[in-house]
Amino acid sequence: MKINLTSVFVDDQAHALRFYTETLGFVTKHDVPVGAGGDRWLTVVSPDAPDGTELLLEPSGHPAVGPYRAALAQDGIPAASFAVDDVRAEYERLRGLGVRFTQEPAEMGPVTTAVLDDTCGNLIQIMQGQ
Repeated sequence: MKINLTSVFVDDQAHALRFYTETLGFVTKHDVPVGAGGDRWLTVVSPDAPDGTELLLEPSGHPAVGPYRAALAQDGIPAASFAVDDVRAEYERLRGLGVRFTQEPAEMGPVTTAVLDDTCGNLIQIMQGQ
C-alpha cells in the first residue's frame, strides 16, 4: 500500500494553482472540469516525481471545511508537510518571493521545520531530515 493522493482545501483553485506551481515549484498533473460549478479535479506533483503522490487542490465549498481550517490555523497546525533538501535555503527563497511564514526554521531533534501560509487558507510545513 502507498499514498497515491492527498489534498488541501483551497478557496480559489486558480489562485492555488498559481501559488503551488509558480511559487512552490510543483507542476500540474491533472486539470479536469468537474460539474457545472466551475470546480476542477486539479492536482499537482513534484517535478522530481511526476508519477509520485499527487496533491489535490480541493475546493473548500463544503460547510465543514471553514471551521476545520480555522481551527487548524488558530492552533498553528499545518494542513500538509512537504520535504525539502534545505529548509533554511527554501525559507530564504520563498521569503524573497513574498511568502509569509508563521514559523521560521527551527530544529526539532533530527528534523528542521518551517511553516508558511499558502495564501489559500492553509498552513504548510516544510521539513528537512528523516
